[in-house]
Amino acid sequence: MPQPPRRPFQPQKGRNPGSPNGNKTPPKDRGWDPVAAWYDKLVGESGSDYHQKVILPATLRILAPLPGESIIDVCCGQGVLIKPLLDAKIAKFTGVDASARLIEAAKARHGANPQISLIVADACQPGPWANASHDAATCIMAVHDVPDLVSLFSNISRALKPGGRAVFVFMHPCFRIPRKSHWGWDGDQKIQYRRLDSYGTPLEIPITTHPGKDTGEQTRFYHRPLGDLLTAMGKGGLAVTACEELYSHRRSQASGPFSKAEHLAAEEFPMFIALNAVRL
Repeated sequence: MPQPPRRPFQPQKGRNPGSPNGNKTPPKDRGWDPVAAWYDKLVGESGSDYHQKVILPATLRILAPLPGESIIDVCCGQGVLIKPLLDAKIAKFTGVDASARLIEAAKARHGANPQISLIVADACQPGPWANASHDAATCIMAVHDVPDLVSLFSNISRALKPGGRAVFVFMHPCFRIPRKSHWGWDGDQKIQYRRLDSYGTPLEIPITTHPGKDTGEQTRFYHRPLGDLLTAMGKGGLAVTACEELYSHRRSQASGPFSKAEHLAAEEFPMFIALNAVRL
């Protein structure tokens, strides 16, 4: 669950950390239907380069799926986790996503398998899929795509058996904020540094899905500081038991001081964060 001229919405501090627009009941998520074809082409069945080299290996390592388990993938998109989990001999996979078009893409690839159930549903709204029947849950690259974190985490918690576990992987909120975080070069120190223009204020940031093309298609990226994310998780009935920061696998093939600094920066500033949690 992978972003013009519009000023990003900046809510007042002190509001519900799970809802950047400050509403107790945000509007129902209509999913990524408008950009589903683009996203399916970008990620596909096996995932992007980052999925294959960083995100999926970390997810499977932390989740440690066991044969016979029932696992639900919330904001599953086109089902990038389906094959790896079936390879791990789980008994049942349930995928939930608000985009009917992405669910259709998943069904086109895996819908004939009786072990797989794919559901069109807003993960921030109550639904029969959150029925305490799953051993584990995943939510991959989607935490920053939903408007109401407390509702998302609450529904994931309700989907789990008592004591069930959940794995979340998403863009690192301390270092990866669209339009607010950048790379810089210090010529005196010969280092590449990470510049942050904003962090503590929750933001709703429009993301153009086809840079350089005037298609008008956008998604929304919801930035929250890490403390707000963890608080929302607790309010949703989940407790974090482990955290792993994930770094980019990409390295420059050039030589020289800038390339060396780029390598060091890639090893110092994590790109993603992975949280392992349990249902309280």
